[in-house]
Amino acid sequence: MSSSLKERLKELETIEGDIAQVVHQAGRALTELAKEKPNDRNMNSSVKSFIKTLESVENNLMKQINYLSQVASGQPHEGSSYSAQKDAQMAIHRLENAKVKLLELKTICDP
Repeated sequence: MSSSLKERLKELETIEGDIAQVVHQAGRALTELAKEKPNDRNMNSSVKSFIKTLESVENNLMKQINYLSQVASGQPHEGSSYSAQKDAQMAIHRLENAKVKLLELKTICDP
């Protein structure tokens, strides 16, 4: 496994942990709200922590989605050889086509 792939998987694991944290923080905020006399400081702390972690999850997921969009569209990006492989494959097809055309010309020109 390449180091880039390992890094991406590690980032996804971190995002997964952050999502669990978001759910936990939302639960804490709702528990505080459910109390007969909710503590405003605890409530604000839970909500701020929830929003901060949720924004982090959103940003990191967008980075991953953008990376996957680049990979899927064949645009050049770090760690991928798809675009270069596709270019080489197309060059081979063009070369084969040129060989066929040259052979056709040779048969026409040689009596």
